[in-house]
Amino acid sequence: MERPTRVTLATRIYLPEPAAASFRLAALTSALADEGADVTVVTSSVPASMGVEQHRRGVRVRRRPVLRDASGYVRGYLPYLSFDVPLFFRLLTGGRPHVVVAEPPPTTGAVVRLACALRRVPYVYYAADIVSDAAGSTGAPRFVVGAVRALERFALRGASTVLTVTEAVEARASQLGAARTAIVRHGVDTDVFNAEVAPLETGQHGPYAVYAGNASEWHGAEVFLEAWPDVVRAVPGARLVFLGRGSMHGRLAELAAAMPDGGASVTFLPQQPADQAARWLRGADVALSSIRPESGYEFAIPTKALAAIAVGTRVLQAGPGPVGQIIERAGAGQVVPHTADAVVRALATMLETPPSRDERVRVAAWAEEHLSLRSTSAFAARCVLGATVSGGGPRSRDGSRGAVH
Repeated sequence: MERPTRVTLATRIYLPEPAAASFRLAALTSALADEGADVTVVTSSVPASMGVEQHRRGVRVRRRPVLRDASGYVRGYLPYLSFDVPLFFRLLTGGRPHVVVAEPPPTTGAVVRLACALRRVPYVYYAADIVSDAAGSTGAPRFVVGAVRALERFALRGASTVLTVTEAVEARASQLGAARTAIVRHGVDTDVFNAEVAPLETGQHGPYAVYAGNASEWHGAEVFLEAWPDVVRAVPGARLVFLGRGSMHGRLAELAAAMPDGGASVTFLPQQPADQAARWLRGADVALSSIRPESGYEFAIPTKALAAIAVGTRVLQAGPGPVGQIIERAGAGQVVPHTADAVVRALATMLETPPSRDERVRVAAWAEEHLSLRSTSAFAARCVLGATVSGGGPRSRDGSRGAVH
């Protein structure tokens, strides 16, 4: 009897910790298990408040404690090191896998390359973004950006295959040395995010908009708070809800407190389990998403927007990026410049004209067909398993791609 392919996934973040990477990687491990692989996830411990871990046949999850930043996220130099240094030794012990999958940051990718070289194991690097470019756009010191870029080049160049999420990320990864690439489109877990989700009984009276997910420097979510006083004047009783965390949450709270109403129309809630986030999104009149121009992340696709579309809620996207094309193809909202004036006009109109039940069902059905993680993760799994056979999966320029939306 043929033994199953052994796959190890090295990632600092995994379910039940709610984040775009967690959903994407959990879908990948499920797809690998469906292909008959024996999967081990090497990751970090999570606080009990993040929900109950769901166990999947064929997938083992091994956790170790890590440092977290003030917002509870594994983000920053010390938290990264607290995961990456033990990771090196964790990868050197136990049964030898056939292939390892590494998730950013580049420090993790570099550690995986070193450990895999010692054990003569190929690895796949899942580049959802280019971290060094983002670091450069945030004003980080030049020597820090240079160090991050060197680590990222090291991680990309050693990979049998680099999985990317857009053509722009693929092109940049190739420039930095990736020899073999494949595009795996962003998707959303439509088993959790769908039109059948029951809206949350929030106690909110009147329409509300929700920003569900991480708010960091490159998102520029403060544009919604800058616009909000004028939105409330146009739509009395409207409320704005932020779910989640991020490096900008302190700044967002300051902006809310400085409003004429002292922030009474704005609610900040901690990160929610996926099923609760889905219910918040389902009950909202508008879901909010943003990308700051010239942030270095213009190529990114905020998963919060895809999750909203999947439950049938319209999205207001402020700023550039390919997510705007998805919103337009789905007929699921508006895309405006990243300015307070543009947000005021669009958001006030959207809150005054809530979507019909038929519109929500239509949008969610489009997402099920075009954005489901099932199709994208199945392609990613084939790329990973292909790395064990030929030293790499399909190269996207040959036409083998994930689901194209």
